Amino acid sequence: MIPRSKTLATWLAFIAGSMGLHRFYLHGLRDAWGWLHVPPTLLGLYGVERMLELGQDDRLAWALIPLLGLALAASMLAAIVYGLTPDERWNARHNAGAAVRPSGWLVVFGVVGAVFVGATVLIATIAFSGQRYFESQVEAGRQISQ
Repeated sequence: MIPRSKTLATWLAFIAGSMGLHRFYLHGLRDAWGWLHVPPTLLGLYGVERMLELGQDDRLAWALIPLLGLALAASMLAAIVYGLTPDERWNARHNAGAAVRPSGWLVVFGVVGAVFVGATVLIATIAFSGQRYFESQVEAGRQISQ
């Protein structure tokens, strides 16, 4: 069995976790959870593309964009969980029988970055979704009153 690095898994989740690369690294290409990361990310990117082309009033775009935000927030959460997993537990799960090696500062930097990016993306996703929802309610109220 190839040893799995906690540092590499943390950084894969941080950099490309929304595409499931951290899952593929840890569990292989047959990992169903890894493949489930891909559709919301691609749909969210499609929503961003639609909004750039058609403007902010495109309803499909504002329905799809939060999927990207949630996929990014989930991958940041995975990076945080991986980085904060004790080295002994990590080795017991992913490197059975191998000697415990301390993770070092790269994991700490990955976790700090994931907390910053994850919190920012999650707050932005909630704000964007809330704004679009309330704008749609105002628009519906205007249509009823006319």
